[in-house]
Order: sequence, then C-alpha cells, then structure tokens
Amino acid sequence: MYFVGSVTTVEAIELLEKFRAGKISLPDAVRAFQAPPVADLGFAQVDTHRALRKGFAEVIYGGGKTAAQVVKIARQILLREDRLLITRLDLAQARAVTKKFKDARHHQAARCITMDPKPLPKHPGAIAVVCAGTSDLPVAEEAAVTADIMGNQIERIYDVGVAGLHRLLNKLELIQKARVVIVVAGMEGALPSVVAGLVSRPVIAVPTSVGYGANFAGLTPLLSMLNSCSSGVTVVNIDNGFGAGYAASQINAL
Repeated sequence: MYFVGSVTTVEAIELLEKFRAGKISLPDAVRAFQAPPVADLGFAQVDTHRALRKGFAEVIYGGGKTAAQVVKIARQILLREDRLLITRLDLAQARAVTKKFKDARHHQAARCITMDPKPLPKHPGAIAVVCAGTSDLPVAEEAAVTADIMGNQIERIYDVGVAGLHRLLNKLELIQKARVVIVVAGMEGALPSVVAGLVSRPVIAVPTSVGYGANFAGLTPLLSMLNSCSSGVTVVNIDNGFGAGYAASQINAL
C-alpha cells in the first residue's frame, strides 16, 4: 500500500515493476503517482518527491530556522531517504541535530551536516574545488561537501589566489584533470577568469563576501565574474557554495 506523498525513487521503481508483473492495477499505480508529494508539518511543507524529480532529496537550509524545526524536517525526510544534507547551520542547530541522529556528521568549516550511512557510488572523474584564500574556505567547503554527498570525487585545491600565481600553476595539472571546476574567490574575484583561461572544462565561479569596503559584501567579485573575458564561466550567487556544488554534480553526472 502506498500512502500520500510516500513515493520515493526506489518506491517508484518498485511500483512500476509490480504493475508490469500484474501485482497491482493501473488505477492503483496512477493514484500513487498522483498523490500530493508533500508532508505538512504546519511550519514547513516538505517535498517528498524531490529525489524522484531531481535525483537527490530536499536539502535543508538552516538559516532562519530554529533547531527544533531543523530536527523535525530532517526526521521527516529521513523517513523516506537514505541520506540528507543540511546547510548553513549555527552551532546550536548542529548540536541539536547531532544529538538526535547518530549518523549525523558535522562539517564545521562548511557549516553543514551530512547523514550518509550508505554513500552513493562515485561518478567517474572528479570535481575540483579551487579556493583563492583561506578566508574563502567556508564557501569552498560548502561546495565540496555538497558535491561529495551527491556522489562525486572531490579535489580540494586551496589558497591559490592570483596574488601568488605560482601557487595556482603548481596545481594546474590536477585542476586540468577534473571534469568540472568550482572556483571560489572574494576580494576582486579574478581567479575564475584565470582558471577558465587554462582549462577546457566548465568553470563555476563563486564570489564571496570576503574583502575590504570596496568589495561591497561580495558585489565586486560578483560583477567581475559576470564580466569575465574567459569563455565557459558560469557564476552563482554570492557565498553560494551549495549552488555551485549542486550544479557541478549535475554536470558531472551527465
């Protein structure tokens, strides 16, 4: 019996196989897929079909939520899914989640929690996460953790900003072997243009809010990256390591 909002990717495959084998009727199969794919928690509407449509369960954004809300949403998702990603957690939220779920792993630098007792097989090829400076690490790590839990091999290449170009060139061979390159930079945001001019792979640029006053909380590197003269650069929002990691994973899975 399939209940409202309970059809996950695995269950959908089982459902179709049972219909093909004649174990359930066509109307029953149709009703299961037509059921509203939502779990109503009152304060949140959890999308229970996200993995069916996107290949990965709904990701919880911790910002603005209470610790109790994060725990309740996580519990609901884990009723149906084998793995979970929570981003932008403060320490109080992280403590509440790790106390409640034994499989929870807190990635403090990334401000993320993952629950992944049965990791996905890794896609062939790697995603390189290239970071300009140590101050950009929280955003870079958010990208790396996101791509990792989605089934990707990650090469971390950190502190290779353009102020010391020899540091980047020393890692160039490793970067060129990657299938997708995420480049995270603050200040003036020049690094993605430099990297894109040296590799034949897609480059996803991530501006960060790291920098002095004229950085304008990330607006300066955002505009620099959008105006890149190098081909093949795609830009996500300021500090959006999650968006970069997710997009890179989708590209690598093609």
